[in-house]
Amino acid sequence: MTKLSVVIVNYNVKHFIEQCLYSVIKASKDLPCEVFVVDNNSVDGSVELIKEKFPQVKLIVNESNKGFSVANNQALNIAKGEYVLLLNPDTVVQEDTFIKTLLFMDNHPKAGGLGVKMLDGQGNFAPESKRGLPTPLVAFYKMFGLSKLFPNSKRFGRYHLSFLPKNEINEIDIISGAFMLMRKSVLDIIGFLDETFFMYGEDIDLSYRITKVGYKNYYFPDTQIIHYKGESTKRSSINYVIIFYKAMVIFSKKHFSGSHAFWFNTLINFAIFLKAGLALLYRFFKTFTLPLFDFIITTIGLFAIKTIYQQKTGLNEDIYSENLINVAFPLYALTWILMIFLNGGYDKPIKLLKIITGVLFGTVFILIGYSLLPESLRFSRALIIFGTLWSLLFFTLSRVLFHLLKFQSYTLTEGKTKRIAIIGEEEEFNRVFDLLKQTNVKPSFLGFIDAGKNHLNNYYFIGTINQIDEIIKVHTINEIIFCAKDISSQSIINHMLTLVSSGVDFKIAPPESLSIIGSNHIDTAGDLYVIEINSISKPNNKRNKRLLDLIISVLVILLSPVLFFIQEKKLRYFSNTLKVLFGFYTWVGYGTNSDKTLPKIKHSVFSPTMLIEKETLNEQKIKITNLQYAKNYELEKDLKIIWHFIKQLGI
Repeated sequence: MTKLSVVIVNYNVKHFIEQCLYSVIKASKDLPCEVFVVDNNSVDGSVELIKEKFPQVKLIVNESNKGFSVANNQALNIAKGEYVLLLNPDTVVQEDTFIKTLLFMDNHPKAGGLGVKMLDGQGNFAPESKRGLPTPLVAFYKMFGLSKLFPNSKRFGRYHLSFLPKNEINEIDIISGAFMLMRKSVLDIIGFLDETFFMYGEDIDLSYRITKVGYKNYYFPDTQIIHYKGESTKRSSINYVIIFYKAMVIFSKKHFSGSHAFWFNTLINFAIFLKAGLALLYRFFKTFTLPLFDFIITTIGLFAIKTIYQQKTGLNEDIYSENLINVAFPLYALTWILMIFLNGGYDKPIKLLKIITGVLFGTVFILIGYSLLPESLRFSRALIIFGTLWSLLFFTLSRVLFHLLKFQSYTLTEGKTKRIAIIGEEEEFNRVFDLLKQTNVKPSFLGFIDAGKNHLNNYYFIGTINQIDEIIKVHTINEIIFCAKDISSQSIINHMLTLVSSGVDFKIAPPESLSIIGSNHIDTAGDLYVIEINSISKPNNKRNKRLLDLIISVLVILLSPVLFFIQEKKLRYFSNTLKVLFGFYTWVGYGTNSDKTLPKIKHSVFSPTMLIEKETLNEQKIKITNLQYAKNYELEKDLKIIWHFIKQLGI
């Protein structure tokens, strides 16, 4: 008989589910266990990875994102286990997690559900490991910060049951959906997940239904898991706020009645309005505060330069039309800021060279536009040149000042220097070391901490795992990578707990994987080191590619009297141009049949595979060519391909 059925719903978290499944397979080694993965139409290559590396997993592939509840129920309908575990893909379980939790459930026949102690990627306790029922009053205390102010109060601390000890077994109301172990016979009584919930709230609903039929939910801290959290959930987004609180409304309508339901719904609707409004304001100020500041100061500087220039040269005050400069100066400032943005000058960390290049490009555009104006609208090239010098001076000094004042978001450096130690056996150290060299991580120090014998002959050897405290201090290590092949999950978690106050970041490298995963905080998405094959999807490359599409499309339209007559397919010539101009297509990409394992871009008119002789073209060669295009993307490649097929713009 199958003892345990593990159900994992996956959606575009390829590298996280790889690590999760590796830990699940190890934890279920001595158990009659089945593992389901339900994939909700991922486009990141998750399905291919699972098929290749975990053939023992029962994989269900959906052709659309059916949501968390529906996907789980697909597996639950065919699960054979005495117990069922709903597990998030961004988790790592200990080797003894299943054994210990199942033993507890066997010894407590009235236990209907169980959750465990969860840690974030830094080894900090995750408060949602134990939760109370979110009644209107409990929700009010949480939303208005009273639960955080009085965590030990039985009245105010009920949302996360913060008055209960973290290391004691206790009855709780709500189990987290990240790790939700339940008795299958209880699910057969109460039903599976309510499919009215698309995402969020289903764990609250299911936990509550377990208690309503007389069973108990338990918090079980005798085993621990890592829950990176946030990779699929951007908690500051408006979308998250609306979906989460709408789920709470569904829960309220289903389980509360009378005044309870009224006050709960009123509170929830107020929360949606308040938090969505705050999220909008936060996003607006985060995005536009600096450009708006730059625009104002640059414009003020232009007017000041005009006044000083008139005084120094003795020009008549009426020589410049007020109406003209009131339009021209803001347009100049806007042009410089726009070109800085397109050049990546607002990316973080700030790069002065990108800002300077953006200003110079902006000046070129301003001068070209100026030269095309009628004589009556031209008033002074000198002011443009002086304005350029002012912009260069202002942008440089302001960014240096931000850096010196330690405005974290606008620093000129990459953040803290990486001083990394890799813990494992020598063979795995060498593999992870080679992997790091192929990523964008450039540590200032890298050392080898041996989990086995002393490899004194290894150049990078700095000590053994039992010397880890001294090693961190002596070598000022600020990041540790554990090799999961050589170190058990239990040992990794124990070391994280021991070193939680050291300020060190932790990551885990699964065996035979091309990724290294970690997280700095329970509310942040996991940090990921992976071999870069996605340079085409970097923000600056996406901006530049779109800008190139627009420029080429405009040029094609302007030159259509000439280009039209050399096209092989004349009607499609305009169709393709308009598709690219309005953002439905891009000029160069993977063609119309994109590979789901590659970074997603729009369908394209041309592709690099068109440069290969058709007789030698096969599926493997197409895949490799597109992979190289994505990995080593350059605008020059797009320009060369477009120029090569200039007579086939209507292809």
